[in-house]
Amino acid sequence: MTALTLTSDRTKFLRLALAADAVVTGVNGLAYLAGADLLSDLLGPGAGLLRGIGAFLLVYGLGVGFLASRAAISAAGTRTVIALNAAWAVGSVAAVVTGAAGFTVAGAVWAILQALVVAVFAELQVMGLRRTR
Repeated sequence: MTALTLTSDRTKFLRLALAADAVVTGVNGLAYLAGADLLSDLLGPGAGLLRGIGAFLLVYGLGVGFLASRAAISAAGTRTVIALNAAWAVGSVAAVVTGAAGFTVAGAVWAILQALVVAVFAELQVMGLRRTR
């Protein structure tokens, strides 16, 4: 496993990209957990699905935050986060296009906006990983 050292200034951008992803993802997860009933009416998917997504996002955000906080950032862990972020972005668009999640118009717009944010995080993390070389 390859690790990136904390002492290198080259890790600052990557660490920031991972930390920002962790905070946004964790806050989103908490919102889904706490407001699933209200958000279900607004976005379309059932409250149970939103709670499940919220729990996943909270755990995922904690994991990304843990990765960002390590003295040595794992390159393999970072690549995993990038892959999962890309999969989330593509999956969100697919859920809107196929109608699989039962989004309202507001829910479809929210899902596409989230996909864009997650794709930007993935790209920032790719850039950050490249800067560490």
